[in-house]
Amino acid sequence: MSKHDDPYCLRSRLSWRLLSLQAAILIALVAVVLAGLCASGFVLAERDEDRVIDVVQRALARDAQGGLILRQTSELKQLRGETPDLWFLVRDKQGHSLSEGTVPAEFAAIGNGLDQISQARLGWQMFEDDPRKPAARLKRVDTDAGNVQIITATQGRLTGAKALFMTSLAFLGIALPGLLLMGTATFIATPMIVQRAFRGLDTTADEARRIDIHQRGARLSVAKIPLEVVPLVTAINDALARLDQGYARHKRFVADAAHELRTPIAILNTRLESLPSGPDKTRLLEDSARLATLAEQLLDIQRLDRCGNPFTRVDLVGIAQSAVADLAPLAIAAGYELALDAPATATPIETIGDAAAVERALTNLVQNAIQHGPRRGTICIRVSKPACIEVTDEGAGIPPDQREMIFEPFYRLTPLDRGAGLGLNMVREIVLLHGGQVTVADGPDGGACFRMTLSPIRQS
Repeated sequence: MSKHDDPYCLRSRLSWRLLSLQAAILIALVAVVLAGLCASGFVLAERDEDRVIDVVQRALARDAQGGLILRQTSELKQLRGETPDLWFLVRDKQGHSLSEGTVPAEFAAIGNGLDQISQARLGWQMFEDDPRKPAARLKRVDTDAGNVQIITATQGRLTGAKALFMTSLAFLGIALPGLLLMGTATFIATPMIVQRAFRGLDTTADEARRIDIHQRGARLSVAKIPLEVVPLVTAINDALARLDQGYARHKRFVADAAHELRTPIAILNTRLESLPSGPDKTRLLEDSARLATLAEQLLDIQRLDRCGNPFTRVDLVGIAQSAVADLAPLAIAAGYELALDAPATATPIETIGDAAAVERALTNLVQNAIQHGPRRGTICIRVSKPACIEVTDEGAGIPPDQREMIFEPFYRLTPLDRGAGLGLNMVREIVLLHGGQVTVADGPDGGACFRMTLSPIRQS
């Protein structure tokens, strides 16, 4: 799985993308405002009247008649080249004046009334009806021609660098504070909104976690979830429906196959019983018994799957006695002794459950000991309080690292084992159905000890 396929946090992604969108909108808004001002005739330029005044101040002189003149300095030439619409007006107190460029009419005669003003800014009329009205700077300075009054303004067209500069200033002054405010609100509000919107999805996820193999027909709820997620939930429900259909077909096939096998197995047993006694007959009877056990295990799976019988009192001692009676001939034929160790007391050892299922679980444990044992020794069934049944043998035992895995379906200790790997799994399922547990440990005389611990009936 590539890095781009890794799960991501929707809250974080939404927050960052909303913040990016807000930043883009604010920048675009500032750009539109600046473009609108330029299109309306409002001219933006750097205000550098002081430089103009300094250059003119150093270039001023008087001619022989006492009039004001400009020396052609290099600074003045550079200023004229850089500012095509340069204008300024110079006046002294004697009434002499000098001007260059197109002096706006608003400032042509204003200097007479400002002789007592040393410096001022005149008419920056950004919010008037006509933003093209000129603005100017007035300053009184000392020059080689004496003390004079200079009025000027530098208003060039907006260049690319100036536009970028003004846009940056507008962004920092207007957009950035707004972006910070909206960003803070976004990172606080987005997680809350997403969490609230996905609250129904969390409920649906909890429903999905509770679905297991024994709960068929379950579907996820589409109530109170976002419309964007409904197709996913619907697709999951459709997949669950297909799985239910396939599982039902599989169950029907297994049940039908198990029922069909019971008849030929019974006929086979009848014919084997008519054979002369000997080791071959014993081996064939064992193989036939394994076939019968496999068919019964497959049917037990079906019985457990649709177990609807109400639980009743189950006498564990009675079940153990019945299992010994049924399995003793098979155990003896395989070379074992089958023993029962149960207390002979007036107070029975009971649990609440399905007697047939509990007996089937005990039968599976004994058959497992017969099949995998060394064909000698004793297989013992022990019933003890409060509600426990143990099956011990004198075989090789179960390695500790495999004691959990042997209860998984189709698991075998050795690959060449002729068993189907269903018996111990069936035992665990039956015990779990009764609210108990099954464990395996070392037996007292070697071998394995399987213990089924069930829920006892509290005696009053």
